[in-house]
Amino acid sequence: MAEISEERKNPPKQHGPGGRAARMMPGEKARDFKGTIATLFGYLRPYKWQLVIVAAASLLSTVFAIVSPTVLGAATDKVVKGVMGDGVDYHGLLMIIIVLLAMYLMSWLFGAIQSWIMAIVSQKIIYTLREKMSRKLDRLPLKYFDRVSYGDVQSRMVNDIETINQTLTASITQMITAIITLIGILIMMLRISVVMTLAAMVVIPASMIVIKLVVSRSQGHFKNQQKYLGKVNGHVEEMFSGHDIVKAFNREERSEAEFNEYNDKLYESAWKSQFLSGLMMPLTMLIGNMAYVMVCFLGGYLALNGKVSIGQIQAFIQYVRSFNQPVQQVANIANQLQSTAAAAERIFELLDEEEEKDAYGTDEYPDPIEARMAKDAKPLRGEESLWSIALRYVKESVKEAVRKDSLKYDFTEDVDGDVAFEHIKFGYVPGEPIIKDFSFEARAGQRVAIVGPTGAGKTTLVKLLMRYYELDGGRILVDGVDIRGMSRHELRSKFGMVLQDTWLSSNSIRENIRYGRTDATDEEVEQAAKAAHVDHFIRTLPGGYDMEINEEASNISAGQKQLLTIARAILADAPILILDEATSSVDTRTERIIQKAMANLMANRTSFIIAHRLSTIKDADHILVLDHGDIVEQGNHKELLERGGFYAKLYNSQFAN
Repeated sequence: MAEISEERKNPPKQHGPGGRAARMMPGEKARDFKGTIATLFGYLRPYKWQLVIVAAASLLSTVFAIVSPTVLGAATDKVVKGVMGDGVDYHGLLMIIIVLLAMYLMSWLFGAIQSWIMAIVSQKIIYTLREKMSRKLDRLPLKYFDRVSYGDVQSRMVNDIETINQTLTASITQMITAIITLIGILIMMLRISVVMTLAAMVVIPASMIVIKLVVSRSQGHFKNQQKYLGKVNGHVEEMFSGHDIVKAFNREERSEAEFNEYNDKLYESAWKSQFLSGLMMPLTMLIGNMAYVMVCFLGGYLALNGKVSIGQIQAFIQYVRSFNQPVQQVANIANQLQSTAAAAERIFELLDEEEEKDAYGTDEYPDPIEARMAKDAKPLRGEESLWSIALRYVKESVKEAVRKDSLKYDFTEDVDGDVAFEHIKFGYVPGEPIIKDFSFEARAGQRVAIVGPTGAGKTTLVKLLMRYYELDGGRILVDGVDIRGMSRHELRSKFGMVLQDTWLSSNSIRENIRYGRTDATDEEVEQAAKAAHVDHFIRTLPGGYDMEINEEASNISAGQKQLLTIARAILADAPILILDEATSSVDTRTERIIQKAMANLMANRTSFIIAHRLSTIKDADHILVLDHGDIVEQGNHKELLERGGFYAKLYNSQFAN
């Protein structure tokens, strides 16, 4: 966070988790326009010399473009003088044309230079923002995603970033060019005739009034267009991702009616916004043509009285024509900056979110002794003796030899696997605890089953063990070390997980298994698949281990996906396992296969098994029965059945007629 704060010299007010910025949709106005724009422009500071070159190139390009009508007017005067006098000076006329062409060329060259440099600068800034957002998302706690939808995060990463990209790439250079052009054209017009300039300037207030009226009328329609565009996209994505459910419940007509409703509103807001914005150019052209009439009338009168030449009138008309364009550009850019500020504010609001604390910190855990002991996230074992280091080295060497030989995974790493929960308290919402006072100790190598009705707190315990959320009270120890004194990377490397909601990436089967340990060889991947009883199935697929799993992972069955995640956990070889409803979505035959694979996986490891099917945890060493976040019973399967209590009722209810 310090890194972000240093770059934000003029930061907008911090937006709280439930603040308006978190709910703000793309297309709305920024809450703190000046602060957000100042922050965004702060990203330009490292490129100040490039921006100086851009400004200089823009200035030179504009100057050459502005002066060229005057040179062309001089050529016209030379022709008129030649026709009215002793003949045209073709040599002088040729030199003027050469100079004019050179000026056009130089104007284009400097314009290309400014565009090239600004494109590089803008892409570097966008790269920096994307990188910051990506790293930030990796460090955000899960509670952030509990209140912010994935679609909103994706919108910030894609749509809002693209809005800023367009502004940095084009709008800044256009703004510089437009301002310089306005000043330069005004100076050149005043040089020719003050009276004609004043007459031409009358159209500026009229143009600004028209632009303001059109923008004020169209802005609401543009917001609705953005709003219903999002609804249409969201509806289409939702319906196509769940098209089988839609068909199963005969909801096609309702889905089509809902789509038509959104589409009609999108159509209505889109045509109105496009129509009104399309009026801006014809109206400003109409007002500009009125300026031409006034300039022609005054120019003719002044020419008859010898105040200006015909060439000067021609140059002045060109300046009047060129004057309207930068005015329109400034108006459009001002409108674009509103959208840019809104997009930037949403991005900075994400970057300002509180991150996960990786270990003890003096702000959250002020005890100086604990903070000093946990500094730099010490290893699990703390200060090791030479004997323990040597013993661990021998142990790891033997384990590596066994892995390469047979991949039996009978050894654990430097963690024995003792896990203790000491009076932990937790609630997702402050003041509403789910777990009130939970204590339990699992010894290394034990199979601990956690059962209970929906909402009892089973999965919450796992999330707390993995430090997805911070405790409200108490502590969790792994081998006697408080997990808050470890880095999350270190802690999570000691856990293997097989979840009910299987996740596989759009990659080959081999790479999906290797996801648990990226340095594993192909042979180790295949050995892990054999241990998970999925090798035979893989070899029957087209391409075998190299077959690509599609985006939805729909080209393999639910049971096969589960077996692949077990193979992934086997390959990771973690000393502590978490199995969360790993067999809930498969048939009985596949369940038996998965149970065999899980037996291989759990050998010599501390295992936490969450299960609704109580028949799957009969062999557990210890069973915790939870209800409303508290342990109501504990023991092994036989003991709990004999008691005839809460567990027995749960077990018998699954086999009742």
